[in-house]
Parts: sequence; structure tokens; C-alpha cells
Amino acid sequence: MEGNKSYRFGVLGSGSWATALVKILCENLDHVSWHVGKAENASFIHQHGRNPKYLQSVTFNRDKLCLFHEFDSFAKSTDILIVAMPAAFLYTTIGGFSPSLFEGKWVISAIKGIVPEHNAIPARFFHKTFHIPYEHLGIICGPCHAEEIALEKLSYLTVGSENSLLTKHLSDALRCEYVAVNESDDLFGAELGAILKNVYAIAAGMYAGLGYGDNFQAVLVCNSIQEMKRFINVIHPIHRDVNSIAYLGDLLVTCYSKFSRNRSFGYMLGEGLTLESAQQSLNMIAEGYYATKSLMEINRKFMVEMPILSAVYEVIYEGANCSQKMKELTRVLS
Repeated sequence: MEGNKSYRFGVLGSGSWATALVKILCENLDHVSWHVGKAENASFIHQHGRNPKYLQSVTFNRDKLCLFHEFDSFAKSTDILIVAMPAAFLYTTIGGFSPSLFEGKWVISAIKGIVPEHNAIPARFFHKTFHIPYEHLGIICGPCHAEEIALEKLSYLTVGSENSLLTKHLSDALRCEYVAVNESDDLFGAELGAILKNVYAIAAGMYAGLGYGDNFQAVLVCNSIQEMKRFINVIHPIHRDVNSIAYLGDLLVTCYSKFSRNRSFGYMLGEGLTLESAQQSLNMIAEGYYATKSLMEINRKFMVEMPILSAVYEVIYEGANCSQKMKELTRVLS
């Protein structure tokens, strides 16, 4: 792709994060393509300029939106396609599509989860399934919650790609008065960090629900970033600073924020709710739930020491007592 042309941006997904990204893009672009899965929701957005289900306070300039319900026509309308849907639905939603629909496009993951059917980070899923070269892939990660974008509170995004030109175009499209953008060339590490932090946020929620205080939460987060570092450096061993905002910053906001669905999910488990009740009460996807199982399966090959991941896995997949397991975990953290 040439560096001086105007690229057409599109967003696939209609949840909170997709809605927030469309809001940001509309700050800087004249037209944004938006694929909304349900025809009635697309019609509502077209008529009223807001999402009927998510971030309902956000209003859009409807003249800037090109709404789509069918994927083929949506794909044809985009050069840079941002995918912002739960990883648990990615394979069933687009896994059967022809690779030709993605040919020549830049595809950006704003997913923050792992594809459970393949135990794969989104970049690898796109590469293997649709034959998209890694230099045509990118990521958008935090630290950032959609709810604060809706409120136009100062927020920070990280965009990552092995392709510096793609990174520049993403940065230009996303940077606005209330969004600062940092750039990274660590596509794989940034995606793994965005996945792992959700698991650690579940653990943080469990401890909060059990009544542990801020002092211990600090210990948990310190151990979490070290566990993240060990795992990422084994999976993708390049030089990186895990204390930067793409890793530690995203971990902190996900572990502490009231908007964190993974923390909320863990909190309910810590309070004593059953797994099923917590999932129903959350009424949203906690990416860390699926990521925990996939990461455990991946780590059987690499054998990285990951006591926090293991403890969360035992609680939500093996039925271990949450209070007892979290108490056991405190004895190995320091």
C-alpha cells in the first residue's frame, strides 16, 4: 500500500469497545464503515445516531457513518479493517469466510482475547485462517476502557504492528483531543499482554470479593506483571519493557477499574456466586474466562511458572474452592 493515499477505515463489531472506536474514528475521518451484526440495531443507529445496546450516551454524526449488515459489502468498503468483537465469537462469526475478502487489506485486532478454538492470539488466527501477512496485521490495546471514551476522559491507546506505515495511519486516525496514542512494534507481545491482564484481573476481583485489601492487591499486581513477563519472553523473546503502558498500564486499569468486566466477574466469584450465576449477572463477555483455559493449554508446552494463572484456572475450570485456592496462592506470592 502506498503511503500517501487516503485509507478507508471500517469497524467490525457493535459492542462497547467497537462503539468507542467508531466514536474516536469519527473525530478524525469523513467516513467510517461500521458492520453491525443485527439488522435492527444497524437500522436504529441509522435513524437515531446511537447504539441501542452499548454506550447509549454516545451520539454519532450519521452523515459520517456507512452502516453494513452484510460482511461482503462491508469488506469491500474498507482498506483498514478493525475487528472489535469478543474473541469467543470470532471463529463462528468470520472463520468460514473466504480469504479473498481480506486480500490486500490491513487487519487490526482490537479484541483483547484469545481465539479458544485455536488457542491462538488474534494476529495468528488472521494469519493462518485468511493468509494475511504479519506486516498487514496490527493491534489496538490500552490502557483504556470504552466507558471513559464515551465520557471523553483523557485516555491512552497503544497501536502495534511490525509495519511502521500501518502504525502511523492507525495513530493518525485514533489520536484526538481526549485520546493519546503510543506506538509499538511488538505485535505478539502486546496481544499476549492484553490477553493475560484479563486473567489477572479475574484474580484481583476474586481477592476483592473475598475481602482482601489494597495492600495485598499491590502484591498481586506486582507478581502478575512478573508472571506476564516470564510468559511473553518465552513465547516471543525480543527486547521489551513490560513496565510500559501497553503492559503494566493496561494491567493496572483492568485490575482496579470499576469498568473492568473481568474484575467484576472475579469479584462475584470471590463473593461466593457460582460460575453460572456470575456469568449471567455480568451479562457481558469476560475475555479472561476463555483465555484462562487456552493459556493453560499453551503453557503445557512451554512450562512457564505461572501460579496466578493456575490458581484462576483451578477455580473456574476445576471447581476449586475460591477462598481456599486464593489463600494458598498468597503463600507463594512475595
